[in-house]
Amino acid sequence: MKQETSGVASDPMHQFQIAPMIPMELAGYDVSFTNASLFLVLGAALPAAFMLASSAKAALVPGRMQTLGETAYSFVYNMLYSSAGSDGVKKFFPLVLSLFLFIFTVNMVGLFAYNFTPTSQIIVTAMMALLVFFTVIIVGFAKNGLGFLKLFVPSGIPWPLYIIVTPIEIISFFSRPLSHAVRLWANILAGHILVKVFAGFVPMMAETGAVGAVGAILPFVMTVALYALETLVAFLQAYVFTMLTCIYLNDALHAADH
Repeated sequence: MKQETSGVASDPMHQFQIAPMIPMELAGYDVSFTNASLFLVLGAALPAAFMLASSAKAALVPGRMQTLGETAYSFVYNMLYSSAGSDGVKKFFPLVLSLFLFIFTVNMVGLFAYNFTPTSQIIVTAMMALLVFFTVIIVGFAKNGLGFLKLFVPSGIPWPLYIIVTPIEIISFFSRPLSHAVRLWANILAGHILVKVFAGFVPMMAETGAVGAVGAILPFVMTVALYALETLVAFLQAYVFTMLTCIYLNDALHAADH
């Protein structure tokens, strides 16, 4: 039994398994509340609670909580404004802020031991990427009409080159949700596996005796360093996903200007 438990603990893929917490069935379908469901709810609830708490007692001289809330607000506002202008801020700021806070929160919460990281599941990152993709298409046609198709016909190049450039632009556009989803998913998945592998070496080497215990110092130091790196990656991947979202939304608003 001890061997089995140890094997599960050192298995780097075990942390990604979805397990039911409250088994439920609806019309023959499994709709159980799982560990993934719990952390998805936390990913939405924690940022909402944070923003409410930071603005509950707004003051001219902000306290720590208000400062953090205003910093997060300003960071996303400036990101969206620099990419899509004032029109983008008016229309999409709630969406972009929600995406950034959600991704950053689940990435950070997932760094704690025994927690689950929803962004390590491709279905989660794919759904967010598709949300952005279809928003761009719907808003693009609604605002620009058929002018949205100018996105695939860049101006300022000799017309014979359109035979080559236009198919490339079309392929590039429709591959956006794939690259958007995979970039976030792959970075979080790979980072968590790497941390788990090095962390697993520590008890394995320590159990082999005095020499192994001394040798376990190196993987322990590597684990600490990787945790620090993953903390940075948790923020950077939320930033990259959000920045790409801002760029894509700018295309929806200003496709006719291309």
